[in-house]
Amino acid sequence: MTCSEHLSNDPKLRRVLRLPDLVLLIIGTVIGSGIFLVPGLVIKAVGNSLVVALSVWLVGGVLSLLGALTYGELSAMNPAAGGLYVYIRDCFGRFPAFLFGWILFFVVSTGSIATLAVAFSNYLAEVVALAPWTGRLVSVSMIGVIAAVNVLGTRKSANLQNVATALKVSAILAIAGVLLWSGNRMQLHSAAPVMSLSSRLSGIGLALVSVLWAYEGWQYATFAAGETVNPRRDFPLAFLAGVFTLMGIYFLANLGYVAALGIDGAANSSRVAATALATAVSPTVARVVVIVILISIFSAAHSIALTAPRVYYAMAKDGLFFHWLAEVHPRFGTPALAILATAFWASILAVTGTFEQLLTYVVFVGWSFYALAAASIFVYRKRESTASVRYRVPGYPWTPLIFIATVAAFVLNTIAAQPARAALGIGVVLTGIPGYLIWRRK
Repeated sequence: MTCSEHLSNDPKLRRVLRLPDLVLLIIGTVIGSGIFLVPGLVIKAVGNSLVVALSVWLVGGVLSLLGALTYGELSAMNPAAGGLYVYIRDCFGRFPAFLFGWILFFVVSTGSIATLAVAFSNYLAEVVALAPWTGRLVSVSMIGVIAAVNVLGTRKSANLQNVATALKVSAILAIAGVLLWSGNRMQLHSAAPVMSLSSRLSGIGLALVSVLWAYEGWQYATFAAGETVNPRRDFPLAFLAGVFTLMGIYFLANLGYVAALGIDGAANSSRVAATALATAVSPTVARVVVIVILISIFSAAHSIALTAPRVYYAMAKDGLFFHWLAEVHPRFGTPALAILATAFWASILAVTGTFEQLLTYVVFVGWSFYALAAASIFVYRKRESTASVRYRVPGYPWTPLIFIATVAAFVLNTIAAQPARAALGIGVVLTGIPGYLIWRRK
């Protein structure tokens, strides 16, 4: 009997996720390999100043917090599977919602999983010798494992996600603690020549892009709102706790790296975590970083597989995607075919290596949809009663407005600075128009 014969439209997604699951899901999605690599790039971009670098990390965290606080109210107001897709659909129409889901499936979420899977095999190759074809097999196998776990049950997926996230957070904090304890090179500024004001501002802008990439991923938690036991209470708390925890982890990691290497040493290292441990402790201990990165990458990829397929499930329920993606497994209570379709396409991207350019072109467009989803709060508040929602975003309307304005500035700057790349990204998004017309006609 085939998989599709086991499925029907009658079963529903099961509400099994609780507050700790959401917090660890947010943290697990965000922390991939960025914190092990990006801090050195940020310090170098801002002229080797720890104070300025930490300020950029703070700004990135605050901007993420503004968006997360806004999404907290949206998730509490409309706790349906699909999250951002549902908000955009309800407030701005089916067409922009479809385009968001389209690029999420074909590029953003699957491309992110493919990126993480290839990175997993690359880091594993530092521990075990891998031939090129073996590396591809490892990448596809990792995707297959996370797909299988997610098909077998949301509760099982959350349990694995919780363990993996707890392990990597504990490891990062332990590394930061060892570096702070062993290091004696803490400096606030470099002895290098001072940058001009225009160069410093340009560097801060470049650093902020890297930092926002390191914070990327907290939005994915909204996709699982339809499987949360108490979404109206838990989502606002989860976003608040998750983003604050991320900010604390990133600050400690940066301080640890600089304590071990000094400001110039950290700025000149492309693999700052491993270099810091090798310098402060020993090269042998530095190999531990590879294991931590492998766990971190697996956790991030797994969290995307746990959340993103819920968007395609919601699209299919609306008749705007392949109808079989809306089917829920009667035994496991998961959108099994949506999960498998995600894994299949991610595997193709990983094997062919086509994800890198696609992601580069489309990431800024993804942020446009994040801003559009945040703007949904104004529409919801205007036309619907929010009396039953206990959480209201603090600082309204400025909190969502600042987030939207910042994202808009980032998107417009990308278009102005890289018009050819931006045009290609927009072109990829617009390839969804024929698909929308076909499914809408059906």
